[in-house]
Amino acid sequence: MIDVCLPGTGGMIPLPDRWLTCCWIEYQGSAVLIDCGEGTQIALKEAGCKPSRLAVLLITHFHADHVAGLVGLLLTLCNHSRAEPLTVAGPPGLRRVVSSLTIIAPRLTFPLEIIELDKNNPVPLEKAGLTVYAAPLRHGTTCFGYKVELKRKPVFNPQKAAALNIPVTFYKALHNGETVTLDDGETIKPEQVLDGARKPITVCYVTDTRPFAGLAGFAEGVDLLIGEGMYFDEQMREKVEEKNHMLFSDSAELAKKSGAKRLWLTHYSPALERPRDGVKIAERIFPKSEAAYDGIRLTIDG
Repeated sequence: MIDVCLPGTGGMIPLPDRWLTCCWIEYQGSAVLIDCGEGTQIALKEAGCKPSRLAVLLITHFHADHVAGLVGLLLTLCNHSRAEPLTVAGPPGLRRVVSSLTIIAPRLTFPLEIIELDKNNPVPLEKAGLTVYAAPLRHGTTCFGYKVELKRKPVFNPQKAAALNIPVTFYKALHNGETVTLDDGETIKPEQVLDGARKPITVCYVTDTRPFAGLAGFAEGVDLLIGEGMYFDEQMREKVEEKNHMLFSDSAELAKKSGAKRLWLTHYSPALERPRDGVKIAERIFPKSEAAYDGIRLTIDG
């Protein structure tokens, strides 16, 4: 199972009651954080996310509300006496951006592993027991959406194992996909005691973009789609299209087309004071829509 939390749900600037949009995905004590705007380290603390568990930081793009909090977060990790490396991945130019920002924090207590993703064909990352896929979005600057996937082991069938007289000491290896040899020399393959593959658990994070062909395919069948909702009022459509953002209805249409199981709306305009007032607009298109709020949390166990 994985735990998903949105410590912040705002766009452009942090507000007294709304931190900037970011996403925390945790699995077995290691976490992936997507985006790091101003004050993210405080948002994490208020949401109960432990910075010491952070293994990977993913940056969607280089607008300030998604990256300007990097130094504050890194210094917070230093104050927690971090020594192990932190992976930071994002668009081309990431190394230059990180280098520029950390001029005011030149002596970190841990190394940074910087990964610049190919803007046309980003390679998946295997980190913290999770697989991270990236897809280029449509935002006027290089911007990535991310899909985080937990591959799950097939179900182990102890009845099948018992019928083959396999000692319990071999169960773990077989469940891990390893072929074992019993004391009498008999070889047992994993497929003899497993009940088939299980669908991965997937979370897709898509903000700061216009809808486009292929985006639904990237988010196909995800357990949770976290999509942008700059505004819900359709009268704001011309403005969001000009700035390459999405309305509530756009993300709801994306959730519907992709076959997502549920939708969290996020990245609200500072002018949008009560996002929940517009959630019915999204629900009419995709019933499992929710206007996310700072600290919203979900455990997905499949």
